[in-house]
Order: sequence, then structure tokens, then C-alpha cells
Amino acid sequence: MLESILSGLRVIDLTQNVAGPFCTQILGDLGADVIKIERPGSGDDARQWKPPEIGGVSTGFLALNRSKKSVCIDLDTRAGQQLVARLARTADVLVHSLKPGSAESRGLGWDALVGLNPRLVYCAISAFGEVGPMSPLPGYDPLMQAFTGIMSVSGHEGDEPARVGVSLIDMGTGMWAAMAVLAALLGRASSGKGMRVQASLLETGLSWMTVPVANYLATARLPRKMGSAMAMMAPYELFDTADGKVFIAAANDRLFARICVGLGDPGLAQDERFGNMAARIGHREALHAELEARTRLRSTADCVTALRAAGAPCSEMHDVAQMLAHEQVQAIGMLGDLPVPGAPQHKTMGLPFSSQGRRGRTGLPPPALGADTESVLLAAGLSVGELTELRGQSVIG
Repeated sequence: MLESILSGLRVIDLTQNVAGPFCTQILGDLGADVIKIERPGSGDDARQWKPPEIGGVSTGFLALNRSKKSVCIDLDTRAGQQLVARLARTADVLVHSLKPGSAESRGLGWDALVGLNPRLVYCAISAFGEVGPMSPLPGYDPLMQAFTGIMSVSGHEGDEPARVGVSLIDMGTGMWAAMAVLAALLGRASSGKGMRVQASLLETGLSWMTVPVANYLATARLPRKMGSAMAMMAPYELFDTADGKVFIAAANDRLFARICVGLGDPGLAQDERFGNMAARIGHREALHAELEARTRLRSTADCVTALRAAGAPCSEMHDVAQMLAHEQVQAIGMLGDLPVPGAPQHKTMGLPFSSQGRRGRTGLPPPALGADTESVLLAAGLSVGELTELRGQSVIG
């Protein structure tokens, strides 16, 4: 079962906000024992991202921190740093999102910890990467969308640059980091040795720009904002209908012919302006006008029904409520139950893959701040007296 694949593996999580927590949530959903280290008193910054909130907890924190334990340790104290190093001795994975050099200054860098635990898989997540003049700087998802050029190709021509509406760089970095950790664990299975891996917001943003970069290097022309359209294909965009919008996509001439059939004008595919992809791209505005003149005569539902009957790729444009209510979304079952105090009906998006037709469970709800501090540290060999002393020194919470 998916939720037990990593059973028996322990992950020390020194991350906050989005990218790192998404990485460790993936590992937790796959069965790893994830110990989230948080600041005493305040915890992960995402706990404060409210409203909105459910049961008094930020919805952002809820979405990114299930399947974990919470242990409060002050990493700015020598005693706190020693506690984390002690936990790392028996861990399989440590993931942190501290600025480059910060873990090392606390005695929690790769060189220090691999000496204590040669089997440790160590994952460092940063903003701009670990080399170069900007490596020490902080970074956030929209900042990186601006830096990597994603904003320059998002939105409509003539409008202000637009942020992509989801945190694709943050969550993409978490995904790449999780993939790197899994690859390192696979390598450890044969070598017996741990490995240091790293991911960054910058590298993720650059990877998402692979196709625009390829186009620019081939033509020396800057990509332009095209709204919902794509430079390399036409039609491949939204069209107005009588009551909304429909997205129509033709990746080849055969599919364009099916679109024409679905819209009731098969002869349009024979128009010399639209006879092949290059011609359609060259006459993009005229093509859009011709197709939209036909889609405007029908409701969105009628357009989608006719186009799908002809075998043409298309979609309604949904808002979040419409998406969640759609029978296809309900059929694949990604939205799982995750009851939390004060909200027993709360649901969350699970992992976007399944095994043998079965999707993994969505795991346990995110922990209260410091809920597992005592149990985790007692299991690590500390005495009740030591815990009392550390709490009195505000090293733990």
C-alpha cells in the first residue's frame, strides 16, 4: 500500500512555509515517520497564515503538514542544535530549508551529521541555490516567478505581468526535493551510504521555463504573453461561448479536422489559411475569430458535448467549486477526508498518484504545535528531568 512504502523510515523536518513542508508531507503520506522541528511559541510561519482558517488552524498549514509530528526546539541555542544532531543520529533523512551556510553554522551541516550517521540522506532546499552571488538571499514563489521569467509569459499581451495563480515553484521544488530524497534512498539500498541532495526555487523555476527557453534559443525572439494560448500550436486556447468559455486544443491536423466537425463546419479544415499547423499559427487571429463565431452560438455544455462526440480535445473552464463538484474529479478520489478539531468534515487533496487502482490514505491531520515534543525526545533517550531542565531554559516547548 502507498501509505506504507516508507514505513520504518524516520525523517527530520527542519522546513517551513511551502516547499519543504510539501516535500516532507509527500514522504509522510508514503509512510515515513516525519518529525517536524518548529520554533517554540510560534512554530512554522504558515501557522500564522490566516484567515482563512479551519478549527483555528491556517488552511495553508493544514494543506501542507499532515502525516507529521511536531517537536518544538530552539535551533538558535547550542542545546537545541545538539538535540537535533542527536535525533539525526538515528534518522534516515533530514530535510532543511535554512539559508545556505545556516545549517553549517549551527553544527547541522552535511559534513557534521554524516560523521554521526553515515547512512543519512541529507536534503537542503534553498531559494537561489548554493552557489553564485545571490545564494544567501531569501526567496518566495512569486519572487521566483518574476526572476525566472514566468511572469513575463503569463497573462495577456498588453496587460501587466501576472503571477501564475498557484504556488507552482514552491510546490514543484517540494516535489523535486522528495524525488531527490527517494532517489538517494534507492542509492543507499545498494551502497549502504547516505547522500547529500539539494533543490532550489530557482532551479525549479528554470525547469518550468524549458520550452520558452528552447524557443528563444532557436529564434532569438522573446516569448510573448498569449493569455490562454500557446506559441507552438493553434487552436490551443479559450473561446467564448454563449454562456461562458471553452478551451479547445488541436496538437495536430487530424485533431483540428475533428474540431471543425464538432463545431458543425468540416469544410473549415480545408481553408488554405488553416490547412496545417504552420498555417494556423500564421493566421492565429483569423482562426480564433472563425472558431469563436461558432462557439458563441452555443452554450459551453453544448460545445463540449459536440466536440467530445467528434473526438476533439476540449474542456469547460471551471472555477474551484465547479471543479470539485465535477463527476470526474469525484471519480478519481483525490479529495480525501482529513478531520481536524472543530472541523470533522474537513477534506484535503491527496497524492496525485495511485497503485493498482488504489489511492493512499490522506494520513493524520497536522499536529498541534509541540504536540510530540515530549514523546519524541523521551524515545530519543532523554530523561524527564532533562526535559524539564530544557523546557525551563526555553530550549524546547
